[in-house]
Amino acid sequence: MTPRASVGPRSRALFRRAERVLVGGVDSPVRSFRAVGGSPAFFLRGRGAYLFDADGRRYLDLLGSWGANLLGNAPPAVVRAVRATAGRGLSFGAPSPLEHELAERIRRAVPEMERIRFVSSGTEATMSAVRLARGFTGRPKVVKFAGGYHGHSDGLLASAGSGPATQSLPDSAGVPASIVRETLVSPYNDLDALAGVFERAPEEIAAVLVEPVAGNMGVVPPRPGFLYGLARLARAHGALVIADEVITGFRLRRGAAIGSLGGRADLFTLGKVIGGGLPIGAYGGRAEILERLAPMGDVYQAGTLAGNPLSMAAGAAALDALRPARYAALERTSRRLAERIEAIAAEEGAQPFTLQRVGSMLGLFFAAGPIVDERSARRADRARYAAFFHGALRGGVALPPSPLETTFVSMAITDRDLERGTPGLRAGFRASRRGAG
Repeated sequence: MTPRASVGPRSRALFRRAERVLVGGVDSPVRSFRAVGGSPAFFLRGRGAYLFDADGRRYLDLLGSWGANLLGNAPPAVVRAVRATAGRGLSFGAPSPLEHELAERIRRAVPEMERIRFVSSGTEATMSAVRLARGFTGRPKVVKFAGGYHGHSDGLLASAGSGPATQSLPDSAGVPASIVRETLVSPYNDLDALAGVFERAPEEIAAVLVEPVAGNMGVVPPRPGFLYGLARLARAHGALVIADEVITGFRLRRGAAIGSLGGRADLFTLGKVIGGGLPIGAYGGRAEILERLAPMGDVYQAGTLAGNPLSMAAGAAALDALRPARYAALERTSRRLAERIEAIAAEEGAQPFTLQRVGSMLGLFFAAGPIVDERSARRADRARYAAFFHGALRGGVALPPSPLETTFVSMAITDRDLERGTPGLRAGFRASRRGAG
């Protein structure tokens, strides 16, 4: 069976129609299924642990809107909050109490975020945090880690060149080499390499940008001491640490994850979960840094729809639902899912296969582990993942349509849902073993 047969005729027809007006038929490249082949499923609705496509098929949702839907699809409390707010106005372009009410909730969970600025996406939050770090320190350069994705702003679409950590190359056409020269790229989980970066660019580095758990090269946890050592190096050289918690924030725990993993940060970026499924981003940190932003300071950033009432209301309702008991239940469900996946992989002889889990984030690698950085992640067999993905999709399990992405577990998933998803996962591993979609 070809990958194209993984979705029904209505989804395929909708994709052909979309291709006539949308670039590639989608508004974000990974949705196109180019990484796994075939035609994408078009979803019409979601409820709890499930998605429903245009052909009436139901899928266990292990994509979770790329991590945003921690509570599952259409959680009633969030839907009620959005409906009530929409009746009072969709956008004001002026202050609303909903903004500081959500900010207060965030600050209670992340006290280090003494001041907060809302934006409309994670990309915007990280781009703005980098600008603020440069304005505060008066330095031009920023360090990121190979394989880390921090949105599509020009300066962060950089990959390691022929001399990693000394030369960066654009990751996209349209990004001038002159811009990414200010971005230094170092291997994740390698403190010696990071120390070398600081030695080669003394007094030039404004900030080190890090995901506490790398989530865009699969799931790669920090080695013991890595985040602590990173912060020590940054402080010793007068640089800031920016924790990109767009994925991990409020997902791994109520608040930021970096402190619980042994690190510290001066600035934080958030997104996804804090919007309850609506578009949002936020960045914040020490008051003395944030108050360099306009209108108080000389670092400019603005946004017409920043602090949109619908996103603020959805985010507040979502955060109010994130109680400790729910995180404990999510951990149990995530562990059981991981154990089930590993057991099925072994039973089906789908080896080599490595699963790495941090909380409700799972990385599925068709490679021998452990996976510790971008280089080891790229050993994963992409063709086998594509076959696995389509086999699971035909079996009613929706996974990320790209290898080296994160599989997300939501609080809506129960043991019964795991039972229902088991045949689809088994079908995926059987397909991966055959190596055909």
